[in-house]
Amino acid sequence: MWMGTPSAQTLVDIGVRGIFQELEEVPMTMVGGFDVRRQQITFDYVDYDGLLRWGQIGPATRKALRNWLAEHCSDGDGQFALEGCPGWRYVCEELAAAGICAHLGDAAEIAVLPEPKKRAKTDRADTRLLRTLLFEDRFPESWILPAHMLEIRTLGRLYYTLMDERRAWQQRIHVQLFHQGCPPIRALLSGAGRAALDSVDLSAAGRRCVDTALRRIDQLSTEIDPLPSQLVNFARRQAGCQAMQRHYGIGWLCAAIIWSEVGDVRRFSSSHRLVRFAGLDVTVYSSDTKRSPGHLSREGSPELRWAAFEAAECASRRRSLDYGYYHKLAAKRDGHNGKNPHPGGGTQNSAPMLSPAACVRRWRPGAASPRTPGGGLLNDALRACHAH
Repeated sequence: MWMGTPSAQTLVDIGVRGIFQELEEVPMTMVGGFDVRRQQITFDYVDYDGLLRWGQIGPATRKALRNWLAEHCSDGDGQFALEGCPGWRYVCEELAAAGICAHLGDAAEIAVLPEPKKRAKTDRADTRLLRTLLFEDRFPESWILPAHMLEIRTLGRLYYTLMDERRAWQQRIHVQLFHQGCPPIRALLSGAGRAALDSVDLSAAGRRCVDTALRRIDQLSTEIDPLPSQLVNFARRQAGCQAMQRHYGIGWLCAAIIWSEVGDVRRFSSSHRLVRFAGLDVTVYSSDTKRSPGHLSREGSPELRWAAFEAAECASRRRSLDYGYYHKLAAKRDGHNGKNPHPGGGTQNSAPMLSPAACVRRWRPGAASPRTPGGGLLNDALRACHAH
């Protein structure tokens, strides 16, 4: 009988033999992770024999990934995890085409899961973390959008980006006028506004700045003009966007953007979870001094927040059924909306998120509108929360 202390190598051999005895009893499925970069895709996976393999796929193109999957996982028996960063769309599509289960995770949620780092962060370390989380059933799953919804989301984000750039060029003109002591000019893009810009006294560099900004605005307007009609035409045919029209302040354009950014509302257990997803959860007063009230506690989609703000601004008008509700919130000076209340900001922005969640979740073809005068978005939100 051996009575000595086993060496470290002996313990490793015993552990490896035990692991492979278990692997022989349980059929293996390829489990791995992808770290997607513009130049290459780093992979790290455990194959059918329980062996760990890693490497890189280059270049990071659809064709290269398709060839790699055909060579290493031709039977489609595998699962791969990746972060929801640029490039996830074609990777998930190729995995689905090969019959492999794709797991998409939020990069911010994955970043807080690993233990404190003891060495430099590398692509292989990221891939190993994804594979480990998936293997241990701790991977934070995210919803993978269908292709048609992703197309509408892309158009909506393009519209928002171009509009934001056009507003930035307009602000540059206002700044240049103020910098040279000129009187402010309203409606810069109108005929009267452009005539006023032509007659204003500017330096040579200032005149060039204004003329360049106007040319860029005209170019952007050419790209922007067809986008709203595309989004509106789609929204008029989409059942969820049609259901959102029952709520004052949500037009066809905002409905299309909200629908594409939120996706399937059934994945949220309550409407308040949707508010957190949208990045409209406002901080409140707390016992510690590390968090000030009246700020957004989570950064969500800027396009979704913009659509919610536009809807809240419309719904806070006097003609709205929810006029009293919005201004009641604006009058509150507690931790729910900070120290500077505004009918279209803070907590009020979350109401357009609560209400569509209620109506889209319960929408049925031919159903009558559940809205009643004076009911307000708050009642819709409460019904949505109690429905689940």
